[in-house]
Amino acid sequence: MYLDLSALKKNLKKDSSTLPVLKVALLGDNPTQLLNVALKGYAVNEGYNLDIYEAEYNQIDLEILHQGSELYETNPRFVLIFQSTQKLLGKFYKTPKSERHLFAQKQLDLVFNYIENLNSGLKANILFCNFPEIDENIFGNYANKTDQSFIYQLRKLNYELMNLAGRYKNFFINDLALLNNRFGLNTAHSPSMQANSSMIYTLDFLPVVAKNTIDILKAINGKIKKCLIMDLDNTLWGGVIGDDGMEGIQIGHLGIGEAFTRLQKWAKELKERGIILAVCSKNDENNAKEPFEKHPEMVLRLEDIAVFVANWNNKADNIRYIQQVLNIGFDSLVFIDDNPAERKIVRDNLPEVTVPELPEDPAYYLDYLQQLNLFETASSVTDEDGDRTRQYQEEAKRVSIRQSFVNENEFLQSLDMSCAAGPFEKMDIPRLAQLTQRSNQFNLRTVRYTDEDITRICKDGNFLTRSFKLSDTFGDYGLVSLIILKKINETDLLVDTWIMSCRVLKRGLEQFVLNEIANAAKEKGCERIIGEYIPTAKNGMVKEHYPKLGFSVFEEGKTWLLELKDFKPLNNFIKRT
Repeated sequence: MYLDLSALKKNLKKDSSTLPVLKVALLGDNPTQLLNVALKGYAVNEGYNLDIYEAEYNQIDLEILHQGSELYETNPRFVLIFQSTQKLLGKFYKTPKSERHLFAQKQLDLVFNYIENLNSGLKANILFCNFPEIDENIFGNYANKTDQSFIYQLRKLNYELMNLAGRYKNFFINDLALLNNRFGLNTAHSPSMQANSSMIYTLDFLPVVAKNTIDILKAINGKIKKCLIMDLDNTLWGGVIGDDGMEGIQIGHLGIGEAFTRLQKWAKELKERGIILAVCSKNDENNAKEPFEKHPEMVLRLEDIAVFVANWNNKADNIRYIQQVLNIGFDSLVFIDDNPAERKIVRDNLPEVTVPELPEDPAYYLDYLQQLNLFETASSVTDEDGDRTRQYQEEAKRVSIRQSFVNENEFLQSLDMSCAAGPFEKMDIPRLAQLTQRSNQFNLRTVRYTDEDITRICKDGNFLTRSFKLSDTFGDYGLVSLIILKKINETDLLVDTWIMSCRVLKRGLEQFVLNEIANAAKEKGCERIIGEYIPTAKNGMVKEHYPKLGFSVFEEGKTWLLELKDFKPLNNFIKRT
């Protein structure tokens, strides 16, 4: 499940020069050299090249609280603060007994100062390692009743750190406390290693910390899993529906059926968080759907499934169909199947799809999947996340109807599309920020914004904003596109951000959006719109976006220009509402 340190060292020998570079600062109160290696090794494994500034050992305060330090000169995008409970315990012992009841608050105040200093001097995301529990065992179980105990103050500190993370969108908890509970203190910490080398964490635990860190970096960078595709027989229930019938499958609260019920509950919670659920099963469709419709113990129902595919085709081909309907990258898909042969077929044909190697015993399915941390996120849940399944069910209907039309324009006209367009609204800010953080393909410059950034932009007179909400005869797509234009002089506007959901590609929305922003720019007295394309590993689909819309070359291979005096509205089949 985790790569060991030797495998991560080997990764460093691979050519990473073509991978996207992420600048990271690593600050620790214990030696960080091997964590540095593990981080870089895992980054290569996940398609990134980490440029790490590693601060001197135990210089966290000096680096963060003095803005003339080398940390601020390196200008990292991520700051990892790697502290240890063992060093925290040493601070606790040095605290006078009369002040120990204030220990957690004083440490929290220090972290608050870290955040404020970093935010005033850098535009960075802060990853703060919380504190695994250790107990000096002075009070025994009575430690839970007295604020004079270390464990009391430690738990209070970890709790308040979570509250702090809720206040700052760029402050993330790297949950070492959870990892320590999962692997055990004896795996995570070696007293002998600490005594001989000052290293707090073992060589076995450092890769675990590194992977967890890279998971957070990936999520912040928009590289997340968006869809869970599930097999049915012996995956979502025990038995084979075609042979055993609905009465014979194992699900519910008796025996091994409990394991499948737990897995379904987990999937249901993921769906409520905004993860898309799909089914890919070798089965007769009517038989496959029957438990979802009629079995009293089923947690998942048909309305929870965005795309349901049950036939006798190759599963790799069926996953390709699911991906086509959802219009998201293959690397956003996770496929679970109890059958090793089916897993191999999908891995061999669709290597970008994540295919976990499920344990043989279904009782361990859920624990295994939870430990993989496949669905890390860096953004909060929005109202549209909970509505995503319905939107993709509607898209499946559109795909089906599309096949009955020979002429593309006739199909688009039949959709009877309408779009509400206007400046950013306060109620949409979480969704707008989420789109900038998650969108990778139709994203011309791939600039990530927080809620606070969007709020600031809305108040700044140098910016012009537009959001677009599309609907058609099948339903409401929701907020699917956003534009941020930045005034760079009296006559010119730069397209700072142009993002569009891939669900609405080839609907004519690009033309509709350009018509809208051209009119808005003219009303502002501007004469030209400049578009910039910054290539990434994911946004190649929009490389020719500006020339296709009629922009002329402004700076070869980088920027394009639209003269508004020459612009004529582009044809599309979308009505403005």
